[in-house]
Amino acid sequence: MAERKKITIIVRMGKKLKKEGEKITTSPEECEALRKAFSGPHGVEEKSMLEILVKCNPADLTTFRKNSPYIFLDDEYCFEKWDLFHMKSLEIKFLHFQRAVIQRTMHPWERDALLVRKSLEEKPPLYNLLIELACTRTSDEFLGARKAFQCLYSESVEEFVAVKVQGFHRRLLVALVSTYRYEGMRIDEAAIKLECQKLARAIKTDHRNEIENDDEVLRILTTRSKHHLKTIHKCYKEDYDSNLEEDLDDIQILRDTVNCLCAPPAIYFSKILDTAMSICPAEQEMEALTRVIVTRTDVDMKDIAAEFDRKYGAPLIERIEAAALGNYRDFLVALVKRGMAN
Repeated sequence: MAERKKITIIVRMGKKLKKEGEKITTSPEECEALRKAFSGPHGVEEKSMLEILVKCNPADLTTFRKNSPYIFLDDEYCFEKWDLFHMKSLEIKFLHFQRAVIQRTMHPWERDALLVRKSLEEKPPLYNLLIELACTRTSDEFLGARKAFQCLYSESVEEFVAVKVQGFHRRLLVALVSTYRYEGMRIDEAAIKLECQKLARAIKTDHRNEIENDDEVLRILTTRSKHHLKTIHKCYKEDYDSNLEEDLDDIQILRDTVNCLCAPPAIYFSKILDTAMSICPAEQEMEALTRVIVTRTDVDMKDIAAEFDRKYGAPLIERIEAAALGNYRDFLVALVKRGMAN
């Protein structure tokens, strides 16, 4: 009896779909445009959706679903259902523009405080994001974020990190978020040579795990000024014929720290943008596109755009236009243009 009922339902639905299929009003080009509006990694093409979907009748929508097998799946009851993964992905894409607008309107202190929280609440935690915030902001900028964090969450950044992180990672990250670095250009030439040698001994030892317990490595990376550290980086290259971050390749958290502290910000952020606009970026890499453009528009976007063009052989704006869609694309492009004009 149940089987007969199932067959009856299938037959009735099949007849209905056949009837719908007799009234197609959208062209194949419009269906393809609609599929593309759904399918970019960054954002959605709202204009195409609005223009095409409002004129679609049920037969048009049936044709669209049947001809979009990577978006819709055939069900045993003869209807096309959303692929759940694609549906969830589309929901996130709709939020890209909204999140970019909200982040743009936030006070920088609040924005960075929220990003600090996010960095350690993600699974797995995003240590690289926390390091970016602590090491690419000026001392005053990150102090402001720490104040905002206390206001928003009634706890300090230091205690939040200490609770969330264990072992050597805790020691390094708590020290990075706690420091208030000297921002001037004065350096100690004698200390440069000595500290370069200390880093080299720690890195080149046969017992690689010892570097994580080396108090001198921790002291140098978490207290010295960025200008001092950049001079150490240059000295290391001259004395040992290799880059400091390359010799730390198997200790990712230290490599990220050195990159953020010693690399010119334009080089660091242009690399983040290139990864975010790659063919199949991870979710946190996609979010970096919003983060970098929103947070650097009024800081150093002109330098970032110039470095991106030099290193990757394509203007940053053209890459954004190729990777993103709709209002989200237009918003990011407008921000980059603003930053380049400053």
